[in-house]
Amino acid sequence: MTPPRKYLFLILLLLALFSSYNYIIYTDTSAYGAVRLSGKAVQGEKLWLDNNCHSCHQIYGLGGYLGPDLTNVYSFRKRDDKFLKSMFNSGIKAMPQFDFNETEKEELLQFLIEIDQTGQYPNTKAQIEADGWVKIENQNKTHE
Repeated sequence: MTPPRKYLFLILLLLALFSSYNYIIYTDTSAYGAVRLSGKAVQGEKLWLDNNCHSCHQIYGLGGYLGPDLTNVYSFRKRDDKFLKSMFNSGIKAMPQFDFNETEKEELLQFLIEIDQTGQYPNTKAQIEADGWVKIENQNKTHE
């Protein structure tokens, strides 16, 4: 039978490794996959979160399933700002009606515009690497 001290040491070692790993992952400031939002878009993201839009809609496939994924809604709607702004307040089908003022609608729209500029979702050219990271091939690259 192994003494309890060995178990305690093993548990503490695993906790230290886990904590170190999480610190490295969540404080990484490299540009890999980073999305930088303007101040206006950050306010739009705040509205997005405060109004629980993520409970019904997805961005990059993350979120609810009641509404559509909005990652590239700005491109798909052919940049129809008026339509998107009207959707923010009027809703459609199960979407609730909101009472956003013009500034809030502009902020939400800017959030969706900047998310849209980060790429296409789903990316059918992406490959999952052995370590779990997504490897994205340059879509404009030509192979000789």
